[in-house]
Amino acid sequence: TAMVQYGLWFHARSLALAAAQEGVTAARVFTAGPTAGVERAQQFIADHGADTLLEPVVTATAPASGLVGVSVSGRALSVLPGLPGIVVAHSASGPVERFTTAGDP
Repeated sequence: TAMVQYGLWFHARSLALAAAQEGVTAARVFTAGPTAGVERAQQFIADHGADTLLEPVVTATAPASGLVGVSVSGRALSVLPGLPGIVVAHSASGPVERFTTAGDP
């Protein structure tokens, strides 16, 4: 039972991280709207693991000027009836794309 629970937790954790990374990839595009990252992360979860990451919560963050972030949290499935799954949470961040000219950083 413990090994199965560990596997379910690990899968949910990996899904949360991948969804956060997908969200950041969408959010950092130069022409992205303010909800692009959250929407992409939610769609990724729906497409790849809505039944393995329970109660997903996706939020957009701005860790610093010029950066965008996406945080994903939820619960892994539980193999024990009546007990909630283990909480998982991951986040990712990256710089927003911008145009530069020669000589500019």
